Amino acid sequence: MYSYKAKKLFGTDGIRGEAGKFPLDPGTVRVIGQSLGRRLSGRGSHTPRIVIGRDTRESGPWIERELSVGMSASGAEVQSAGVITTPGVAFLTRALPADAGVVISASHNSYEDNGIKVFDPSGRKLDDETEALIEADVASMTNPDDDTGNRSGLRDVTLNAEQDPAGLQRRYLEYLARAVAQNLSLAGLTMVIDCANGASYEIAPRLFEILGARVIVISNQPDGRNINLECGSLHLDGLRRAVVAERADFGVAFDGDADRALFVDSDGNLVDGDATLWVMAKYMQAHGELHKNTVVATVMSNIGLEIALRAQDVELKRTDVGDKYVLDELLRSGASLGGEQSGHIIFPKLSLAGDGLITTLQFLRAMREKNQPISKLVEGFHRYPQILVNVRVREKIPFDEIPSVRRLASETELKLGHGGRLLLRYSGTEPLARVMIEGEHQDEIQVYANALAEAIRSELGA
Repeated sequence: MYSYKAKKLFGTDGIRGEAGKFPLDPGTVRVIGQSLGRRLSGRGSHTPRIVIGRDTRESGPWIERELSVGMSASGAEVQSAGVITTPGVAFLTRALPADAGVVISASHNSYEDNGIKVFDPSGRKLDDETEALIEADVASMTNPDDDTGNRSGLRDVTLNAEQDPAGLQRRYLEYLARAVAQNLSLAGLTMVIDCANGASYEIAPRLFEILGARVIVISNQPDGRNINLECGSLHLDGLRRAVVAERADFGVAFDGDADRALFVDSDGNLVDGDATLWVMAKYMQAHGELHKNTVVATVMSNIGLEIALRAQDVELKRTDVGDKYVLDELLRSGASLGGEQSGHIIFPKLSLAGDGLITTLQFLRAMREKNQPISKLVEGFHRYPQILVNVRVREKIPFDEIPSVRRLASETELKLGHGGRLLLRYSGTEPLARVMIEGEHQDEIQVYANALAEAIRSELGA
């Protein structure tokens, strides 16, 4: 008999795994859909309404169908937005309104993986209690290796064919172009967009062309398998080359579901999420929009951001890694700007989900108002050398419980003193241990990071 109890489906960014294998095999996906629909049905007397969207992975269409079958079998009304960004679904969930929004995406992962994220009507990710109930329903399955798709008495149902995904996508585009970008003109601006062969491949070029920019688009030919493949926010070389070759003013790279954005200046230099927070904090502070003079970031943000913000009388609050935790702190503290080094930026007055397109619009607004190139906007932020080493692990044992790692970490912190920072953590979505060290000397911290990575690998390596 299969025992599910040791497994946890939901990480910091929903359910994620290899498409076709548990928990993203057809039968389990149907059960997840059925469970979500049943939980929503139990909250009121009306028929729950769920909007669903996906990125461009080849597994997306069948996962969408299995989820929709499960949700419909439990009495929910399902509306498909087709290929759309993750924050696009979050917007539609709030705007329709719907009882839940479901995104099928594995964000920046390669095409073999996929995932399921759920938003509530406010645009926030699904609450922990409902996640636990869905996990309990999956735990009741008797044979997770059975992928026939007929578990728990589920039957095929006829899905509503009278849907208008293009209309839902257009509604999101109009919101961005009219509400978020109100009075923003990009006339005379040349920009390069890297769509990562993902969910933004149509909407991003249309948005910036509507606003008057000259747009050069790369990585906008998805084939189901090339999402994030040597392109997008994790692979910036192509964007850098294109910006320089086209003599563009601005370059932006999205990830597969476009909830993050990273920029490059006209010389191809990276402007990451920390630099974006710096630029936006100054802009919002000047406009009286930086509530409590506070920015929320994660433990991964560079110490240089903290020092630069302090010089502006702005406090940096740090959270655990994950935009979910950033949002929690934004709502708890009342701050109006938060994000991650990776390019997830949240403007809670506009959206409770990180939105790469909104981030780009807000950044361009600051750039146009100042009438300065990006290289000028980021002045004042000095990035300390930072090393990040990933180690694939077979299990996630607390580092304090591993004597050799604990001892070496303590020695490293003593060597760094007040001029550096060490962070050991596990990924919330992958079987990885992450070693991050910041300090004044690159070569020195590289040695420290490699030593810690090797210590972890010898104890926990997969």
